[in-house]
Amino acid sequence: MITSRGTHEECPEEKQFTELLPDTQRALLHRLALGQREGRTPSMTGAVMRDGRVVWTGGRGTAAGEAVDADTQYRVGSITKTFVAVLIMRLRDEGLLDLDAPLRTYLDDAPEGGDATVAQLLAHTAGLAAETPGPWWERTDGGLRPELTDLFGDRSQLLRAGRRHHYSNPGYALLGAVVERLRGEPWGEVLRREVLLPLGMHRTSLAPEAPYAEGWAVHPWADALLPEPAVDTGRMAPAGQLWSTAGDLCRFAAFLLDGDERVLGAASVAEMRVPESGPADAGWTSGYGLGLQIARRNGRTLIGHTGSLPGFVATLWVSPGEGLAAVVLANRTSCFEVAPTATDLLNTVAEREPRFPEPWRPLDEVDPALLALTGPWYWGAATFALRLRAGRALELTPLAGDGRASRFRPEEDGTWTGLDGYYVGETLKVVRTGEGTVSHLDLGSFVFTREPYEQGGAVPGGVDEAGWR
Repeated sequence: MITSRGTHEECPEEKQFTELLPDTQRALLHRLALGQREGRTPSMTGAVMRDGRVVWTGGRGTAAGEAVDADTQYRVGSITKTFVAVLIMRLRDEGLLDLDAPLRTYLDDAPEGGDATVAQLLAHTAGLAAETPGPWWERTDGGLRPELTDLFGDRSQLLRAGRRHHYSNPGYALLGAVVERLRGEPWGEVLRREVLLPLGMHRTSLAPEAPYAEGWAVHPWADALLPEPAVDTGRMAPAGQLWSTAGDLCRFAAFLLDGDERVLGAASVAEMRVPESGPADAGWTSGYGLGLQIARRNGRTLIGHTGSLPGFVATLWVSPGEGLAAVVLANRTSCFEVAPTATDLLNTVAEREPRFPEPWRPLDEVDPALLALTGPWYWGAATFALRLRAGRALELTPLAGDGRASRFRPEEDGTWTGLDGYYVGETLKVVRTGEGTVSHLDLGSFVFTREPYEQGGAVPGGVDEAGWR
């Protein structure tokens, strides 16, 4: 083995910038103030998290006569769905649930959606109706819908399961019922014990706890307010019941970045971030994973969720590649400034104070046999480069154009498994001759050789005996 020439020590310059610069803090507060004014909302609060730490908070306006801050509770609407998804993933990791099993496996009395899989419900591809039958569940007491059957009308299965993304609030009510059925207690109690307490989210709850903001509607043609009802949504609570704060949602954002073994490991959290529906083409701007929205804004991929209930709008965006997150909460119905404000807060920090790139460092050890595999390979006449990465991982990239690139993790049997791109899940094998020398690479039946259309029988269909001319 070839050993590395020493270990890396963190650059001391990086430790100097744990706090945001004053100009950055002012720019963040200015953007929040602009959002509150242009959004015509009684109050707006925001926060930014970087590498697991809250680095900025701000508030504009008042609630109950007091200035709002990162500890003021707001209703967060559909951000609740991501918490429910975490509970489902915990059940999966404990072996109590299979994401690919039909809903009826765990909820045999489900009035609708029984043929859809749990994963399809998480990703809103179960084909269920977007809303319950009237009256609108978000402004009426949940006591009007005491049973699951009350959440579905005569035509609630609108699309065949798995065909396309169709957002469904009742679908998440069914997932909450699955949690209750498998845990044997109300989903809210499960959430508090299994997620909120371990993550230190003591200001997140099913009902408001002071200090909290009241929800308002704003007259479209006058600066006048109308109070909105804050109802207990009952059976629909898993779709949007939670109250939380900007500070607590930053704690949740840190969890969505790295996971927490007390709640859900990093691999399972990363699985939630993989698109299950969309993006459909290279110009995509939005998709949906397992309980997480996925968006592309300003050239970066964000994960998180937006949320709203009458009187409230909320947005949580996380940029995994930069270790950044932004939260914005407001107490006005249909405040369309919330989501762009959250995006701009995140962009402000990312652009004014970009994250230091990881320092280059040599591999700790190098296997000569793997080193011999690196370099150019040819799929037909197309040139690819194979590179050796840490942990015996491999990376295959085209040397021209937008060809198929993937990273591969090593397996115990001497093969590699694709982690992303076109070859995700596919097996990469090194094929050797009878003498033990490397003949070619086999990647899901695609053959890569050391020379373009190399003679010798490895290329499917053979190569013209006369060769190049």
